[in-house]
Amino acid sequence: MALKRTTKADPNISMSSMTDIVFLLLIFFLVTSTLINPNALKLLLPKSTGQVSAKPTVTVSIKDWGSDRYTYHINGSNSATELNMVEAKLIDLLQNEEEPTFSIYSDESVPVGKIVGVMNIAKRNHYRVILATQPE
Repeated sequence: MALKRTTKADPNISMSSMTDIVFLLLIFFLVTSTLINPNALKLLLPKSTGQVSAKPTVTVSIKDWGSDRYTYHINGSNSATELNMVEAKLIDLLQNEEEPTFSIYSDESVPVGKIVGVMNIAKRNHYRVILATQPE
């Protein structure tokens, strides 16, 4: 008995579903990459020609709100921290670091005395400190 198949298998593969998946992945990565922002606070950093290659693990941001009101933010957090609590948080975050380093991000309008107050914390605890600037 010779039975013949009347329908043949189609050797072509439909690529429409593959292009849909690639398109959705592209949209997903574009949306998630715009959400990643290391500095959530908008600061106008001072300009400098010297840049440091060291990568600090912790950042302290000093924001000027006008009328002698300054807030301190650890790692870009939106919640403000009092200056007397900054040292305790830095000690907690940097206690397991081999070379504890943190960077200071401050507005151009922040007085040097406020920045030096944070630098004194680094001196007391033998931390390395980097003052963040914008490239010229």
